[in-house]
Amino acid sequence: MTELLNNPSTGKYFVLLTILIFGAIETFGGHYKNTSRTKDDWIMEWGGFFLVSFSSFLALYGVIAFGKILLPASFNAYANLSLWIAVPVYMFADDLAQYWYHRSAHEYDFLWKHHRPHHAAEEMGIMVSFRNSFVYYLFIPNVWIAATFTFLGMIPATIIGLFVKQLVVFTSHSTVKWDEYVYKIKLLSPIMWVVERIFVTPAFHYAHHGKSKADGISDPNGNFGNAFTVWDQLFGTATFTRKYPLEFGLQTDPKDGWAPHLFYPFITSDKVGSEIAKDFKRVSTATMDAAEIELEAGTHLWCQCGFSKNQPFCDGAHHGTKIKPIAFKVKKKRKVKLCNCKHTKTGPFCDNTHLEFGNTPLPKVGKKATVHS
Repeated sequence: MTELLNNPSTGKYFVLLTILIFGAIETFGGHYKNTSRTKDDWIMEWGGFFLVSFSSFLALYGVIAFGKILLPASFNAYANLSLWIAVPVYMFADDLAQYWYHRSAHEYDFLWKHHRPHHAAEEMGIMVSFRNSFVYYLFIPNVWIAATFTFLGMIPATIIGLFVKQLVVFTSHSTVKWDEYVYKIKLLSPIMWVVERIFVTPAFHYAHHGKSKADGISDPNGNFGNAFTVWDQLFGTATFTRKYPLEFGLQTDPKDGWAPHLFYPFITSDKVGSEIAKDFKRVSTATMDAAEIELEAGTHLWCQCGFSKNQPFCDGAHHGTKIKPIAFKVKKKRKVKLCNCKHTKTGPFCDNTHLEFGNTPLPKVGKKATVHS
């Protein structure tokens, strides 16, 4: 056991073993028999696996090689540090960095285009966790933090941390929703309340993959935690529902192929309007005129970013910006006057702010509207 925990390759063997185990469970559970995955989906998932493996190899041997040159005294300097200290430090450093990296991938256009393959998946499964571009994996903090801790001599802590983390990541993506069975046992509900406030559960992460917040379950612009939910709670991005979205993927998906998804910007999409097409530009669709519409009862999603081609409603164009849509409920069928200039102070409803602009161009959308119930 000691020899295994001191071998940097043990973590990789564990990841492969876990994929085989969960893959077998999903297969015998009938998931892949009924899957709607295309050839491109399979290539993206397994291609992403090899890309992150290559990035891990590059980071590990790069950090060790340059570390020995630049900081020779630090090599294996913490090899004798207690696991009771090293494991928590590694796991929290790794997960906090990944939270902000993942969140940034939803809030900044450059990273979003490289994380977009992850959210183009229309069904869940353990291999979905590997759907990201090559560039995304080059910069992902996990591989660099693992390499740094290995260089410092904390190999056992890195392996143990990786074991726990991958177990959580795979179970939160898997079609085997273990928490769904536990939620049905009322006696265990208080225990699950504690568990889901610490670890990412399938319900918590499934919500992140849901297509639209309009279903009352999904929150594709929240629930960013990798292994722990504490960061989402601390920074106000957590949504707990104990329910599972029925639809996954992008609201407007041009169905880009595997090559541009994995190798953008070196390979770009030939799909018109695709975010990873060579000539793609975000164009404001905000207008001076309010939208007077009769809405059916239910939850609706108002575009706040001003880029939706389905104004005044959200079509997912806000991904890659910090501006989220606003979900609002209509109790019964009625007429409403929705803001189209995106500068209302009573969003989603028009407050005639657009009249203040006159014939001048609309200012850039940037501030969030205030929701009034």
